[in-house]
Parts: sequence; C-alpha cells; structure tokens
Amino acid sequence: MSKTVEITSPAAFAELLKSSQIVVVDFYADWCAPCKRIAPIFERLSQALSRPNQVTFAKVNTEQQKDVAAANSITSLPTFIVFRNGKIVDKVEGADPKQLQNMLQKLNQDVKSLGGEAGGSGGGGGGGTWRGADLPRGYSDITDQIEVQRSELLNYDPDTGGVRVLFDTAKPSALSGGKAPAKKDWIESDTDEQLLLFMPFQSMLKLHTIQLTSIPPPGDDDEDDEVPMRPRTIKLFTNKPHNLGFDEAEDLSATQEIILSEKDWSAEGTANIPLRFVKFQNITSLVVFVEDGDGEGERTRLDRVRLIGETGERREMGKLEKIGDEPGE
Repeated sequence: MSKTVEITSPAAFAELLKSSQIVVVDFYADWCAPCKRIAPIFERLSQALSRPNQVTFAKVNTEQQKDVAAANSITSLPTFIVFRNGKIVDKVEGADPKQLQNMLQKLNQDVKSLGGEAGGSGGGGGGGTWRGADLPRGYSDITDQIEVQRSELLNYDPDTGGVRVLFDTAKPSALSGGKAPAKKDWIESDTDEQLLLFMPFQSMLKLHTIQLTSIPPPGDDDEDDEVPMRPRTIKLFTNKPHNLGFDEAEDLSATQEIILSEKDWSAEGTANIPLRFVKFQNITSLVVFVEDGDGEGERTRLDRVRLIGETGERREMGKLEKIGDEPGE
C-alpha cells in the first residue's frame, strides 16, 4: 500500500508541514504526460523512505488545489519540492532525471541526520543506522537502493529471520548484549552451508565495497559442527534478471570471487570487501552466492549486508520531458 498522502485542502497541507519534519511533494496534473511517467518512481521512493512523523511523501493535484500550487509558485509540471520544518530546502522543476537524483541524494543525507535511514525495521539493536565498518572515503551507504520486496534468499532456515533482516538499519542483536530478541534478526542456511541472495536495485549503481556482517555464537570443541560458520568463499554476479540456481552459481564464471579468512572479520564481525570497481559500474542487480563456510559446520550465518558506492540514473525512467515539450518518438 502506498504511503503517499494526497493533499485535499490548503489546511491539510499546512498541517502536514507541521506534523512531519521532512515533506517531499509532487505537484502534478492529470493531463501531464511526464507527471504520469514519473509517478511510479515517486511511489517507490515513498515506500522506501517514508517514516511516520519524520519523512512524508505527498502529491498535490494542481488543478484541484490551485491555492496550494500558487502559494508555492508552481509554474511547470511536474515540480518536486522538499520541505524541512515547513521551509523549502530543495526544488526540481520538470522531469529531469539528473536533478531528481541529486535531490534524492540530499534527501538521504537529511533522513540520516534524523537518527537512521528511512524504511528500517528497528531490529534488535534499536536506534539509528548501524554499519560494522567505516565508509570508504568519497562513497556512501547505498543499501537503501535495494528493492527489498523483490529480493530473494534461497536455502535459509525459516526459523531465522528472512531476507529483510539483512538490510535492517539497526545494530545486530548479537552485538547489543542482554536478552535475545523474540524474533531472530539474522539468517542461517538450512540444508547445507550455501546461500543465494538476489538483490535488484531501484537505480543503476556503481558498487565500490560490500560489507558482510556475521556473528556466530561461541561454541566448544564438542559442538563445532552445530555452531553456524561465517562465509568463506563468496561469488558475486551482476545484472542478473532473477536469482540463480545453486548448480548454475557453481558453474558460472563470477564477476568477482572472494575468499575470506579469519583476519578479514572486524571485532564487530564485519568483513569489508573492496570490489573491482571497473567491473561493478552500471549495476542493476547483484547475486551473492555463499559457496561455503569457514569451518567444519553445516550452516553459515549472515546478520547484515551493506552496499557502498554511488547511485546513478534511476531505471525505467525513460526520456522524461518538461512541460511544453513534445513527447519523444
């Protein structure tokens, strides 16, 4: 269900600006072809970034709400405005992909300044965006560009968390101490040690680094085969339209293959894996194949996945014309 608010009156708009710290507004009209073309993109952003009373996405039909449009000096369609604490902080006129992308990046920084990325599930650690390793200089966390609803995880134990917990913005419960959470905020493999994770993206990405967090519980010599392992051999595949099968993943040539050892894991259980940047340009999806674990056990464990890099143009946007332009042939 969409989280986008349809503005029905000037009073409703004024109240929204008071009740939400950040408000992102799409000013549109039913007759505007570029408005219709970009509407699905706006809806996906709303689903990904909305946070109750903090970040709200709204739409204003300028034909029905002429006073609201006039008060905000709307002269072309579509127009996107970002309000913070009731004041305009950014504005994009027309359906310009580059300008919209820049606005989105600024919005992400605003969201993070509120104490955590939008769309996080809260998890066991509570409060704020957590990463187990520092960001490489000049790059940002772009995990929020993953289309979580279309992501797929194969061969995981259903008694552990599903694919969503891997992208949780909260600190893993295994690092928080205290009582274990009622619902496990990590995943473990099921029938053997292999895992296959498919992640499609909202936009084309340039991937610089992938950060994997794995925090197995301590064990003893008598139960080493029962304690889940950290991943050891990892194969990455780019731009696949869907997940691979296990036999396929074993046979295909990977975009990059990584073999991790104990020294690669930080004190917080995170492996910071630099990628061959030239091979990870203009990426629309990523498959992570955990081929085996580091030990003698039968299961592997993952607590978090973070993607580090740069965002590019949004997919499925096509050519978007400003108001007054003729549609392309």
